[in-house]
Amino acid sequence: MSRRGPPDIGGMKSLKVDNLSFRTTPDELRPVFEKYGDVGDIYIPRDRFTKESRGFAFVRFFDRRDADEAMDRLDGYRLDGREMRVQLARYGRPSPPYVPKYSGGRHSKRFDTVCQYLCIWWGCAGTAKVGA
Repeated sequence: MSRRGPPDIGGMKSLKVDNLSFRTTPDELRPVFEKYGDVGDIYIPRDRFTKESRGFAFVRFFDRRDADEAMDRLDGYRLDGREMRVQLARYGRPSPPYVPKYSGGRHSKRFDTVCQYLCIWWGCAGTAKVGA
């Protein structure tokens, strides 16, 4: 399976879809939204620790009119037993934060893991720079 790069997003309009089931996948959302136009991509953010869905998604359309129609028609639509809330996304996707990595020899991953564990245990998470 080869990975493709992200689509050209110039001019695309993004919708934010709230109140999704944690089991909902992009493959389940695509046919629902494609009824209203060409979908560029679908992104479901996941919790960085548990890797579970955060219960919302972003759906990008190539055409603004298609996005508007999908928003009007699908706001309140029931999917997986939940009523979706669909609105225009206010902001683009955030860029990933720069996190410098410890590069000190063969034990660096183990060292970072131990530091993270100790910071959580001692309650210093959020104040200590692990691996920096």
